[in-house]
Amino acid sequence: MKTIFAVLAFLSGTAFAADTAPAKPIPVITPGKVIIPFEKMRRPWGELISLDLATRTGKFRSESNDEVISFTVMPYAELLHHATLGDLQDFRVGERAIFRLHVNEKEEWVWLTYIQDEMNMMNGHKEYFYVDQSDAAAGKMTCTWANFDMSFVREKNVVIETDKDTRFWKAGQPAKFSDIKTGDKLRTKTHGIGKGKTRVAWEVFLDDESLLKFQTEQKAVHSKRILEEGAPGYVDASKGTELTLTLFNEGEEQIKRLKGGSTVRVAPAGVDRKPTATPITGKVTSLGKNGRQAQVTLALDASAEKFQPAGIARLWVAEK
Repeated sequence: MKTIFAVLAFLSGTAFAADTAPAKPIPVITPGKVIIPFEKMRRPWGELISLDLATRTGKFRSESNDEVISFTVMPYAELLHHATLGDLQDFRVGERAIFRLHVNEKEEWVWLTYIQDEMNMMNGHKEYFYVDQSDAAAGKMTCTWANFDMSFVREKNVVIETDKDTRFWKAGQPAKFSDIKTGDKLRTKTHGIGKGKTRVAWEVFLDDESLLKFQTEQKAVHSKRILEEGAPGYVDASKGTELTLTLFNEGEEQIKRLKGGSTVRVAPAGVDRKPTATPITGKVTSLGKNGRQAQVTLALDASAEKFQPAGIARLWVAEK
């Protein structure tokens, strides 16, 4: 009997200990580290109001309550435009997108780790606007927002407005409103009107081919930009002529050229991610992964003193 009571006491104590185990701490955004606190985030739909490319800050209006929210773009933020990677200058004022926010040390929702445009969201989730009604005279469509086989319906009675600036695309070529039929499935790039959830289309894609054409064009724009401006990243450590960087995944066009012994050029950069000094040449001594990012250690041809830990850098791989 004593043995039974002892076992019950032990099990009770174990259960109590499990119930009172401390919660896992939520990661905190820290300068110089690529951290995305998925455990504590907000992802509102909003209308972009302003962008400052020099400070990488901006404002958007939340569609849910018309609140104007200021944000600061983290250096490693994913800026998803035309359904692929982009940068701040790709986004247009008025554009509707999802803004992923996290809190700062004052519990203010200001740190931004992605802007996902409407094209990217719908393409990534394999979702469409299915046309229930179309009114060419009013330039409006009423749609059901659902996935590719309509097994999941996100929203019904979605009204998409068009105007003189709206462009329509079919088979990758210009089309017109009259090409849209009931039952068609569309994707769009839309903007707001300064209040509420009104959608006005800049682009209407009547098929996947048309959206993918835009995506392909954006990929070429981004690739060219990274090759010219260098792969961005954080400075992890600098000592003597040794420099260690964490390169953000957006710099893939440079990163995929890296290997041990590769000759590179690297420069410190400012808040706007533009170089602040003449690039220094060096060679790759080690290369690895750091989550979704790449970590590279370089042996430079000169002192690394201009590179401050937690600062920003740009890296170019020398052409063969």
